[in-house]
Amino acid sequence: MRIAVIDGQGGGIGRLIVEKLKANFGSKVSIIVLGTNALATAAMLKAGADEGASGENAILYNVPKVDLIVGTIGIIAANSMLGELSPSMAKAIAESPAKKILIPINRCNIHIVGLQDDPLPQSIDLLVEEVRRHMIN
Repeated sequence: MRIAVIDGQGGGIGRLIVEKLKANFGSKVSIIVLGTNALATAAMLKAGADEGASGENAILYNVPKVDLIVGTIGIIAANSMLGELSPSMAKAIAESPAKKILIPINRCNIHIVGLQDDPLPQSIDLLVEEVRRHMIN
């Protein structure tokens, strides 16, 4: 299974996601990290990703070629991450045929009613469990 982890800014959330995915699934998954910038990509690669690329074209090119896309809800919101995530990136991610498993972090003026505001580590654990369920099906 090929999983894209998408993050921006410093790549801290993506780094935590990569670490948890690798710890839980090891070589059963191939993780490609897609950073909105080189710093985010480098942080995620250090966490154990199999390959990575940075910038708008890398995201546009790779999101149709993966089975799962994971990250925060902001990756489908144009101009999130302080403008690092362009409208073209958000559109490509949202329209990708890959299943999206997203963490609802309320930092991009999107608030999802009815969800608990769990701490980030717990949200990442829930994301890993959802990836596990998807791998079984």
